[in-house]
Amino acid sequence: MQSISPSPKFRPVLDPEFLPASLWNCAYRALAKDSGGGTLAIALERGDGSVSVFRTPILPHEGANRQVNQRYIERLLKFLLWQRGGWRVIISGELAGEPAGAKQIAEYLRGVYSPGGARAFDHNFSQRIYGRPLEIASAALDAAPAPRETAAALGRHLDGFRIGFDLGASDRKSAAVADGKVVFSEEVGWNPSVQADPQYHFDGIHDSLKRAAAHLPRVDAIGGSAAGVYVNNEVRVGSLYRAVAQPVFDTRVRRLFFELRDAWGGVPFDVVNDGEVTALAGSMALGDNAGLGIAMGRSLAAGFVTTQGNITTWINELAFVPVDYRVNAPVDEWSGDPGVGAQYFSQQAVGRLLAPAVIALPDDMPLPVKLEQVQRLMASGDERARKIYQTIGVFLGYTIATYADFYEVRNLLVLGRVMSGEGGDVILAMADKVLKQEFPEVAERIRYHIPGEMEKRHGQTIAAASLPAIRKQETSHAVS
Repeated sequence: MQSISPSPKFRPVLDPEFLPASLWNCAYRALAKDSGGGTLAIALERGDGSVSVFRTPILPHEGANRQVNQRYIERLLKFLLWQRGGWRVIISGELAGEPAGAKQIAEYLRGVYSPGGARAFDHNFSQRIYGRPLEIASAALDAAPAPRETAAALGRHLDGFRIGFDLGASDRKSAAVADGKVVFSEEVGWNPSVQADPQYHFDGIHDSLKRAAAHLPRVDAIGGSAAGVYVNNEVRVGSLYRAVAQPVFDTRVRRLFFELRDAWGGVPFDVVNDGEVTALAGSMALGDNAGLGIAMGRSLAAGFVTTQGNITTWINELAFVPVDYRVNAPVDEWSGDPGVGAQYFSQQAVGRLLAPAVIALPDDMPLPVKLEQVQRLMASGDERARKIYQTIGVFLGYTIATYADFYEVRNLLVLGRVMSGEGGDVILAMADKVLKQEFPEVAERIRYHIPGEMEKRHGQTIAAASLPAIRKQETSHAVS
């Protein structure tokens, strides 16, 4: 079996065993190209009929190479499923050493991504999004599906009196916007992921909308972003609602935002994934496209704006994509998978780095409060807190290089509560240092956008407010 053991130039000070997916993948692909092993294509079909295709060199599928091929393709499919989404996967290729290699790899993946397999969470999540079981098939390379991507315009409407909101796992934000000018914004703490009663969600969101509406003469439109997957304003799945039993989810949560729209007189009301609005906020702020936005909050949100300024039908749930390939990587509490984004770029990451940083906080202290304590220590010059941010910065530098393999990125927007204060500057400075020394070609083509403090915490609500278009003769909701 080929030996793949990259040596990072940078070791995260509090997590030195971190094995960057970017370096491992680069090393594998270099070996595969030199070996003449062949080409493998992974096609993913989504519910709207759109198709993404990712091609990669692969080692000869024979002998001990089978194991390393399985490792590489399983992690690659994991990334693609959470970046682009899909209910049907087709593995096709011409593999040296084994004419039936694509079929064998598909059979292996079917076992892993099955209701009883190691990636049962991914299988079930996909089924909830697309309403059908995840299928994995194989085909000859010349029979591989052709790419068929779709994209649509998103937001950028700032006329009239609008409310924007953003729902995170530890707080909900709202803003009142009058003809493009923010006249009010705030955030309110909440804890939705442990609430089994969907009325908690409705009441909390409704309260934030009323708070913002109090600063407007009327409400012409409402736009929102939230963690999870949303299709035509319908909630398909999300960590915010994980405590809600499935039958209750289907009857109350799935149509939650239609119920809220009705409560506000039927005004234009649009809700999309929070990552998409993160990317939109960056595009609006920069006046440029080809942007990837990531928000480090309770978990990791992400979104992508194409070179044309549109969004795709991809799901961009980068909280679940692999970023660390070591065998004993930290395990995500929800998906049960090791080495995925949420454990490296979120309040969860800060929480797990407290022990190696020798910062003792009560186990039952909520993650947002732990982050606040670390931020206070950082502001006071505590070197232990600085090491947490330096560690996350190394994670980010290597992972930006991974993202660049899958996205056409020109602009990178990074925000969220983890990025607030001096710690956010340390993260970006370290990430930039890693990129320039390990991946100079990536560093040259990516421009960072570092939002100001208000934009970091409330930029998404402003962009969210721009989502709905106000049609002529549209009914507004009077504020009483």
